Amino acid sequence: MCPLVCGIASSVPINDPRQNLDWSVWHSDIASGKSSSINSHVLRMVLWLASLPYGASVWLRNIFFTIKIFRTKKVAVPVVCIGNLTAGGTGKTPCVEWLCRVLCSLELRVAILSRGYGGAGGANDEAMVLEDRLPDVPHLQGPDRYLIAQSAIEELESEVLVLDDGFQHRQFARDLDIVLVDATNPWGYGYLLPRGTLREPKSGLKRAGAVVITRADQVAEEKLTSLRNEISKIAPGLVLCEAIHQPVEMICWESESMELEEIKGRKVLAFCGIGNPGSFIKTLENIGASVVGSRVFPDHHAYTRNDIADLIEWASQLADGDTLLVTTHKDLVKIRTSSLGGNLLYALRVEMRFLSGAEQLQALVRSKTLLV
Repeated sequence: MCPLVCGIASSVPINDPRQNLDWSVWHSDIASGKSSSINSHVLRMVLWLASLPYGASVWLRNIFFTIKIFRTKKVAVPVVCIGNLTAGGTGKTPCVEWLCRVLCSLELRVAILSRGYGGAGGANDEAMVLEDRLPDVPHLQGPDRYLIAQSAIEELESEVLVLDDGFQHRQFARDLDIVLVDATNPWGYGYLLPRGTLREPKSGLKRAGAVVITRADQVAEEKLTSLRNEISKIAPGLVLCEAIHQPVEMICWESESMELEEIKGRKVLAFCGIGNPGSFIKTLENIGASVVGSRVFPDHHAYTRNDIADLIEWASQLADGDTLLVTTHKDLVKIRTSSLGGNLLYALRVEMRFLSGAEQLQALVRSKTLLV
């Protein structure tokens, strides 16, 4: 994300006229062209100019790796990377969980590696969700992923490593790259950061061994077919899959879970701090919830006491006795409470479910990780 604009992000209702203060909504309106004011046109030009040196540096860096001026470091065990081309919001965490379960079913000792936000290597929301879902799979975080990989191998005796969000981390050699492409916004509005959300050009897919089109249920079939064809032209021969984020249950921090059926027709106040908040709201509506209010925080937001107080006040103004507060699993593991101001707080838990290509992807994973 662009630090210049990320620093002004704050939580606001999605439908609030001040929504341009939130990074994800603000940038979406600007980058997509939805905002058509004169100021927006000027901002798009400024962001495009800023993307030129970024694009040049990405191009040079990839060239240097291709011609081996920049070297990669390889470890003694197989490495599978889950990554993407855009900044956030493609659904990596459910895919990492799916991959780890596949590897564990092969009776391999698995460890997850990630950078940690801000380069500090501290535990983050994704790590906490994975720890909750995969308590037997260690998750190591640190800015030097080669170093923590060696720790996983030597100290934990890991037999395969899952590199979370590492497609652009080319210093660390991997045996398989699985790239996620969000069907609702596959190419980051068509521009590199900060004009769009592309970390690198879509031609980078040529380095991948497999592509998973996520949120395939949230676009029309014509758009999905066009996206399939475009990916196949960019990188012919790779394994191409389609998947959705399947709602599973409504979980509560200290209380019992709720079946999805129980939310149908219920009024819901929704809030989240994720890369694709619109998809979260749409998923709630698709399972029958009546979303009467929503608030958006920046992606990976660290909730403060003031945030919680603000949410409690917001809920007290809009909620009645039958209204539920609903967030995401990534947000719940940071808030760690079962209610806000007397209103029960639930999180929608989702899993990755493949519509096509699962068997081919599992076979590819087996061929790259089983040392036989």
